[in-house]
Amino acid sequence: MTERRRPAGLRPAWLAAGVLAVLVATILGLAFGSVSLPPGGVAVEMLNLLPGVRLTSGLSDREVAILTQLRLPRVVLGLLVGALLALAGAAYQGAFRNPLADPHLLGVASGAGLGVTAVIVLGASGAADGLTGLPIGVPAAAFAGAIGAVTLTWLLGAAGGRDRSPATLILAGVAVSAFLSAAQTYLLQRHLESVRDVYSWMLGRLSTAGWHDVLVVLPYAVVTCVIVLAQRRELDVLTVGDAEAASLGLHPQRVRYLLIVAASLGTAAAVSVSGLIGFVGIIVPHTLRLLAGPGNRALLPLSVLLGAAFLALTDLLARTAGGDAEIPIGVVTAFLGAPFFVLVLRTSRTAPE
Repeated sequence: MTERRRPAGLRPAWLAAGVLAVLVATILGLAFGSVSLPPGGVAVEMLNLLPGVRLTSGLSDREVAILTQLRLPRVVLGLLVGALLALAGAAYQGAFRNPLADPHLLGVASGAGLGVTAVIVLGASGAADGLTGLPIGVPAAAFAGAIGAVTLTWLLGAAGGRDRSPATLILAGVAVSAFLSAAQTYLLQRHLESVRDVYSWMLGRLSTAGWHDVLVVLPYAVVTCVIVLAQRRELDVLTVGDAEAASLGLHPQRVRYLLIVAASLGTAAAVSVSGLIGFVGIIVPHTLRLLAGPGNRALLPLSVLLGAAFLALTDLLARTAGGDAEIPIGVVTAFLGAPFFVLVLRTSRTAPE
């Protein structure tokens, strides 16, 4: 009988690489845009934000204002949203033991989107220019929609039997997404005055007029990261199967439900401030599995770091690739993610059982 190899933990080299990726993505996101700033000066100015540090960056007062008041909140929001979506994707994949599980494909994002749409069209958001200045009710509605959607997908995926294969779960997610999208369309038809705001949000964007959106999503991000990262060892145990995990003293369903709730909370928070940005939860975890291995003790922390860096760089591409017209970030991630999803689907279908 062969001995099951213990999943590798997080190596210092990978942790350092992840932190470096976040720093590089942050500097690039802050330096480039409609007005280009010298990356070295941007890095020095960021150091000046630390208590007791006062260095000469060479930036003018106007450039410092652009950096700290306009770009920094947007880049930080992108880092938070990317970290949450990537972590949620990795958590869903581990909890469902399904390589295709993703907030977008499981219908979770659509459920959160329906909740946000309901708040907007019913006039509860109080924001005339989209979602800038989000109240507490928007993330709460998004969370309710996300939990409802993932529950429907999980139950529908088990209809007719207990086998939730990757293809069955994805088909269930597609069905749930279609149903929720129909409900969203019905709401919009009944409230045509809100179509522009909701459509702009659905395409995905990170536009922000200050730190309000960052402060709204930050508590949810902290709670999600703490819960999911605390369960990374349990996720590795779940890979051996529920029966064997239970024999080792683990409660598989309790761990699974906790992870689903935490990942749905993070997804809802991200969706409520950024719209429907798809495929981040597919691209980042699968890339990390190829590079660092499948162990969740390394995968989950690295997903936080690389997810943050990935979305910050994607937002930079969305801001600069279209010239004067900004491309919705959801469109950019769809262009990148659709071919990647096909590759993952082919790999999962041809992998040995």
